Amino acid sequence: MDKTPPPKFLISQPTVLRHCSWAMGKRREARERAVQFLFQHDLNPPEDMDRALDEFWETQRGAAIAEDKGRAHWGQAVTLPPPTAEEAGMRLFAEPLIRGAIQHRDAIDEQIMKHVKNWELHRIAAVDRNILRLAVYEMMHREDIPPVVSINEAVDIAKKFSTQDSGKFVNGVLDKIKGELLRPARIVK
Repeated sequence: MDKTPPPKFLISQPTVLRHCSWAMGKRREARERAVQFLFQHDLNPPEDMDRALDEFWETQRGAAIAEDKGRAHWGQAVTLPPPTAEEAGMRLFAEPLIRGAIQHRDAIDEQIMKHVKNWELHRIAAVDRNILRLAVYEMMHREDIPPVVSINEAVDIAKKFSTQDSGKFVNGVLDKIKGELLRPARIVK
């Protein structure tokens, strides 16, 4: 039996799986942040989108640091360190989703309204409305994300930030939209 160790450039299956689950968790967190920004934008649209995004990401970083190290005391100056690679990656994934969902909002809202019965858009809970907007944007405009992934992520985010019933509602609407897409639901280009 050969006892030579495998070459160092080979990656074991558990390592690959850990990396994939890490990446998936970070994408989920990025989507959650995108929904938070879209919610904020929906209720109070900023005049300067770039500035609003910069402020949003800084407050997110500040909140994460405060959670990790504790809150600052009154009068204590707080200086945030530069963003970590993880934070930069999260922003890199989330920001095009945010901008795309806002840019295509009217067409996205038309799709949502086409598939909800006896609802007006403003009567859909603001959280659910923005989760739907993000997912519909992904399904219609991001061919690098399979529609079923967008649906699963949206349902889980709805369960986390809204109600269990919201997950069912979001799933129902997105499933109807998925049925009208002109691309496969489980494949990326």
